[in-house]
Amino acid sequence: MAMPHSPRFLKLVQDAKSRIKETTVDEVKQRLDRGERLNLIDVREESEFARDHIPGAIWMGRGILERDIEQKFPDPNAELILYCGGGFRSALAADNLQKMGYTNVISMDGGIRDWRNRSYPLTS
Repeated sequence: MAMPHSPRFLKLVQDAKSRIKETTVDEVKQRLDRGERLNLIDVREESEFARDHIPGAIWMGRGILERDIEQKFPDPNAELILYCGGGFRSALAADNLQKMGYTNVISMDGGIRDWRNRSYPLTS
């Protein structure tokens, strides 16, 4: 169970969400089912990623994302779909990547919790 978020954190997330694009868990699943090759980036902690993640996703946690993103995705126009536990950390990460010049960053609202709740496939 996720711990409750503080009001200041929620305000920060809402501010970020006002500037970013979001997608839903169902939209991502439909795109994967159609065979689309997506750049899925799990921004959770490394231990969370090791426990389970969406098949095909890569790990770039919030602590290293901004530092390492250009090595992995040098094209600032590449579509990058970020997810976390519930969509808050990925919203903050998407906002930062946009500030770095990435133009096609999307946060998956609902995160892996919604993915799990729909019994969509996971790997570890």
